Amino acid sequence: MNRLTRAFLGLFAAPRINMREDYGKVRRFQRRLAVMSMPWRRTPYRQTVADAGGRSVSVRVFQPKERRRDDVLLFFHGGGWVTGDIETYTPACATMADLTGCAVASVNYRLAPEHPFPEGLDDCFGIVEQLLENPQRAGIADAANIVLVGDSAGGNLAAALSLKLRQQGHRGAERQILLYPVTHWDHALATSPFASVREHGKDLRLTSAEVQDYFDMYVPDPERRKDPLVAPLESTDLSGQPTTLVVTAELDLLRDEGEAYGRALARAGNIVRIHRVRGALHGFIQLPRFSRPVREAYAVINAFLDDHLASDDNDADAESPGQEAAT
Repeated sequence: MNRLTRAFLGLFAAPRINMREDYGKVRRFQRRLAVMSMPWRRTPYRQTVADAGGRSVSVRVFQPKERRRDDVLLFFHGGGWVTGDIETYTPACATMADLTGCAVASVNYRLAPEHPFPEGLDDCFGIVEQLLENPQRAGIADAANIVLVGDSAGGNLAAALSLKLRQQGHRGAERQILLYPVTHWDHALATSPFASVREHGKDLRLTSAEVQDYFDMYVPDPERRKDPLVAPLESTDLSGQPTTLVVTAELDLLRDEGEAYGRALARAGNIVRIHRVRGALHGFIQLPRFSRPVREAYAVINAFLDDHLASDDNDADAESPGQEAAT
């Protein structure tokens, strides 16, 4: 990427703030922005409260304008485990429902630093465990129709949930969609094992410093960050995981670790598809539905939901990781 292009994309970067001090302000700003982004119509949804291990967790359910699939997408929002909620992700979830033709259930898990690891993960686990054991709660007859979906930190949670379900001997989801997920614990420019951190970790949508701030709040003890439920790439056993779609953004510092996780899942014998959205920044799933990265991502997501896992005409070979299918 040339300097002019990088400078232009830098205009879309989030303002540099001290997240550890200002996360409350960021949360309030995100909620206002979510309301402003859809002033022309009310987004219909049904909100319910579910019990998760004795805790009440809000779940916001979105129905598509046209229901084309029986699947329920159980969604875990991003925001570094610190920001984001079902309110700020309402526009993105409404788009997800309409563009997939699926019901989308967005989970309002607890956030750090007030609730550090594993509290938010425990909320999500309680919801997933219940729905997989009793899918009628989601209005479906078969748990095979429950698909775990998450973006960024939410992608991390989805991957961690699948690992935890297998570890504890529970039925796992059969499919998961990980959108530019966090899968590793080291995002320092000097020490990260991933080139994308050094290439895109300074002046674009998400920076290395911000990710490290998020980890400081989510997992204050640095030694615990190597727990596979925090950093799924640290898992020594990735067998028995769901059929997985990993979608990454080309200009995202998390790109390489997301793709590395997909390849690790494939090596462990799981069915995996990896797709890199070229020219996309971190967080692109929240862009308007007519934007190119969103349209491209949902074309791949819909193919995945239809079980089209084989390579197509746009697939790249393993030496050019724009898109790949692996088994």
